[in-house]
Amino acid sequence: MMVKVAIKREQGQAYLSSAEREQAQRESSFLVKVCGMRDAENICEVEALGIDLMGFIFWPKSSRYVSERPAYLPTNCKRVGVFVDEDIETVKRIADDYALDYIQLHGHESPEYCAQLKGLKLIKAFNIATTEDFKQTEPYTGIVDYFLFDTKGKSVGGNGEKFDWSVLSAYDGNTPFLLSGGIGPDDAEVLTSHFSPLTSKKCVGIDLNSRFEIAPGLKDINKLKEFINALNNEQD
Repeated sequence: MMVKVAIKREQGQAYLSSAEREQAQRESSFLVKVCGMRDAENICEVEALGIDLMGFIFWPKSSRYVSERPAYLPTNCKRVGVFVDEDIETVKRIADDYALDYIQLHGHESPEYCAQLKGLKLIKAFNIATTEDFKQTEPYTGIVDYFLFDTKGKSVGGNGEKFDWSVLSAYDGNTPFLLSGGIGPDDAEVLTSHFSPLTSKKCVGIDLNSRFEIAPGLKDINKLKEFINALNNEQD
């Protein structure tokens, strides 16, 4: 959620340009995305926490794969569809069927592939381990809306492991990014500290998933609530 508070951000900054809104976000607080959702009741409970973005995984190999439409989809936060090297027309169809606000691409999608999704808001994920890994982002500048920096692992996301966040200081691109990879219930303090990765001018939010789960695709509401409250407390 734009920690402190998403609804106020949208209402109070409606007159700002996109660039001005992003600047205001960086100066105040940051977005919270919860990914890997599919259970209707759990979706409703997580939405009620006031998050900004909710992710739905449309990759059949994922343990959090959305194999059928949930009985409830969020209306008070943005819907993000996560795809891995999917056929363009399938992405467009699902984006329309689910009224997705963002498409997150977590595979080897090329800039040319992304360009074919013109008209849709895009988040392109990259696996990061060293500063050299930021070079792969350069061809996507001006094509996607956000990058998502995740940990290199055996699975495509949801590995529950962090990368070395200190490398983020070397990122000098113009595209804002979300931080992902192993963020857990005990990370509120470091995420809001002076040396936090979120102090990067281009870091506009965080992505939460496996470390807040009871089981794949089912989030622990108490852990999420306590974490979000801790973020707010650390920012006061």
